[in-house]
Amino acid sequence: MVNQDLQGVPRTLLIPLWARATESKRSDAIIRDELSVEMVKQIDFDFSQFNKEWATQVSVAVRTEILDKAAKTFIDKHPKAVIINLGCGLDTRFFRMDNGSIRWYDLDLPGPIGIRKHFFSDTDRYKMIEKSVFDYSWESDIVRDGEPVLIIAEGLLMYFMEQEIKGLMNNLVTTFPKAEMLFEMVTPAMVRYSEEHVRERFNISTKFQWGITSGKESLKLSDKIKFIEEWNYMDYHKPRWNLLRVITLITGYKNKYCNRIVHLLFS
Repeated sequence: MVNQDLQGVPRTLLIPLWARATESKRSDAIIRDELSVEMVKQIDFDFSQFNKEWATQVSVAVRTEILDKAAKTFIDKHPKAVIINLGCGLDTRFFRMDNGSIRWYDLDLPGPIGIRKHFFSDTDRYKMIEKSVFDYSWESDIVRDGEPVLIIAEGLLMYFMEQEIKGLMNNLVTTFPKAEMLFEMVTPAMVRYSEEHVRERFNISTKFQWGITSGKESLKLSDKIKFIEEWNYMDYHKPRWNLLRVITLITGYKNKYCNRIVHLLFS
């Protein structure tokens, strides 16, 4: 069992792991992630306290599916691509996406990486980097060799101020020109909802600080990025959202409250 002290590890790290493992046990699963199932079994934590959070669980399953498909499309187009997973947490995407030739970098703080090392080891194509995304020295750890780059930021950017994100984006577009990026966005309404309800419900200290009404708003972060497309979670697997699916009938409401994955291109 992984029984290290988890007091300093945010539940935002454990909730997605639980959600993917829970989804994988369903006969009609949206995604299959057997590694997450095994990790949950080996981490000494009472995951049952999340069992009532069905909407969060579905949301994580849907965002995992969207990101997996988008990443696979990129990798199919660029078989030797370099993938940089910012704020990776306990994500297992590399092991679902690996085609035998991509190079993958999972980046996060020492706490999450320390847990990851109980389960995974570095190889010649898979590396874990123990650094903040704002410690730009991590960029020197990335071996590119001219291959196309995909940057993923799942469950990350909403926890920082816009000015911090602007600095990060401008650094990324300068260091990785022509790269593509997939990031999860929340709306301003969800930032307010998180402050009022989510933190207390999940007993977490972190809060959302940045939200945008559309992925196109990310263009104001840098004049060197191009908006390609976005995917709204509520457009997928509508029966699984139960009564929340009525939101999809009201476009304004859906766009006001629902998370999305945004796809960008760096010029």
